[in-house]
Amino acid sequence: MDLSYQRRLAAEVLGVGETRIRFRPDALDRIANAVTKEDIRRLIKEGLIYVEPEHSNSRGRWRFLHEQRRKGRRRGPGRRKGSKGARQGKKEVWVNKIRKLRAFLRWLRDHGIIDRKTYRKLYMMAKGGAFDSLASLKRYMKDHGLLPPDYP
Repeated sequence: MDLSYQRRLAAEVLGVGETRIRFRPDALDRIANAVTKEDIRRLIKEGLIYVEPEHSNSRGRWRFLHEQRRKGRRRGPGRRKGSKGARQGKKEVWVNKIRKLRAFLRWLRDHGIIDRKTYRKLYMMAKGGAFDSLASLKRYMKDHGLLPPDYP
């Protein structure tokens, strides 16, 4: 039984694509007799013709891969397109590093672990790029006896 005409009319009435139109299998003969839009509207009201819901893309695969990347997987050299400087700018790296160093120095000064003179000296050294990281600042302080012996 060819219901393509009824399918087209129903698609027009409901404002969706023809592929989303569904017919109740037990009422195909009644649907075949419908030849006007009014007939189609009546069948829609009765629930014999209905629209299949839209399907969207599944996010299951994305969720899995996103979790893997959070763990550090799938981030190797084969995945990288840009250079090191393109993926994270030099200035951004510097700003993050200097903020961390300055915050640590401020904390040491405010808690009385270092005096203002030592703070200023280390602050200016950090500004000059003397330390590669927070670890290198701590190493320098330990080597020059600027941290108390009980400091972890």
